[in-house]
Amino acid sequence: MKLFGTDGVRGKAGEKLSAGMAMRLAMAAGIFFRKHSLTNKILVGKDTRKSGYMIENAIVSGLTAVGYNVIQIGPMPTPAIAFLTEDMRCDAGIMISASHNSYFDNGIKFFDHTGCKLDIKDEEEIEKIYFNQELIEQNQKVELEIGTSKRIDDVIGRYIVHIKNSFPKDLTLRDMRIVLDTANGAAYKVAPTIFSELGADVFVINDEPNGSNINLSCGALHPQKLGEEVVKFRANIGFAFDGDADRLVVVDEKGETVEGDKLLGVLASYMKTNSLLKSDYVVATDMSNQALEDFLKTKNVKLARCNVGDKYVLEKLKELDSNFGGEQSGHIIFSDFAKTGDALVAALQVIAYLLTKQKAVVSDSLNPFELYPQKLINLHVNEKIPFKNIDGYKEFCDELKNQNVRSLIRYSGTENLLRILLEASDEKLLDEVVLESEKFFKRALNG
Repeated sequence: MKLFGTDGVRGKAGEKLSAGMAMRLAMAAGIFFRKHSLTNKILVGKDTRKSGYMIENAIVSGLTAVGYNVIQIGPMPTPAIAFLTEDMRCDAGIMISASHNSYFDNGIKFFDHTGCKLDIKDEEEIEKIYFNQELIEQNQKVELEIGTSKRIDDVIGRYIVHIKNSFPKDLTLRDMRIVLDTANGAAYKVAPTIFSELGADVFVINDEPNGSNINLSCGALHPQKLGEEVVKFRANIGFAFDGDADRLVVVDEKGETVEGDKLLGVLASYMKTNSLLKSDYVVATDMSNQALEDFLKTKNVKLARCNVGDKYVLEKLKELDSNFGGEQSGHIIFSDFAKTGDALVAALQVIAYLLTKQKAVVSDSLNPFELYPQKLINLHVNEKIPFKNIDGYKEFCDELKNQNVRSLIRYSGTENLLRILLEASDEKLLDEVVLESEKFFKRALNG
């Protein structure tokens, strides 16, 4: 597809993602959603990027031009848009965010009336409409058929109540000291409110968005400062979110970051032990460490893998009738409470696990197994050449298998990057394979 990547449409605001492009994409989406319209309402939210104003207005113009009524709710987490779209009986939801990317990027994510991200077929249909000038012109409305827009500022309360209801009623955060890093992003109001209302002693950092500081040396991608603050305030634990609060990174009382696969492991074990896991399956992506799978086997839980992306995790969860899964990067889905990765739900479930376990030392509780050595390489590429067209690619991958090296090689869906994940039990062998891989792909892709 020309427009959509692994998580909606994303690009540099004002260039790839211009106002004109956003307006036309909104028209195409409106025409698509019209096929199954029930309420003629579409919800629109955003994170804290300055370009959100431009893109939001363009989207509103596009949707109203094809007859949709728009509800604007301002800065809110991506999972809040998913929840509120269904809760407010909208035909669809749109989130304006580039997630963990820098402020100069932005993106557009679509949700259907149930709050689920669109599948590939739906995205392909929207793209077809986008490039169909005749269809775009035919669906322009006039007179009283033109849509309306209104801004609602108090829906934050609905989402807060929803998140608090995901936390066990018999537990309290009264004895917890917690540091939150909201990445100057969409959770800067919601997160502190939720944890404070549940009784925690809360310290908040990076909660002053100015349009250009979202994810800037902070949040889930840069948890170092959070670690320092946890130690400084002698907190029990620290939680870092990314710009749209669908990704969670946990820091223990020592200020050290907890590996995402370990987090998935302890949460899966907690759910299994407390009869909260709907099936014997947990879903993770191809990037998760083999040690996670081996650990889950000891708990009589099977690991099912899927492609990278939380929407693929959710699809697999539905297929297996399970209710827990996620990515090592911090997108964690508890499908009983959310239909996308929700960092706030995940954070509360981590605390529920800790309180139930009744161990004061977080670093011990969140370290259930050792990971196998793993390296991730990001290589800039000039062109995303199909792997089948790369000379020697199959032979290269076969050799990795022969050396018992697990690999996942894929192009980024949002950047001109080749991502190479390599894993082996022998760290010396892994280092050698990393060097060989870099040489092979630099030569093959960039001449």
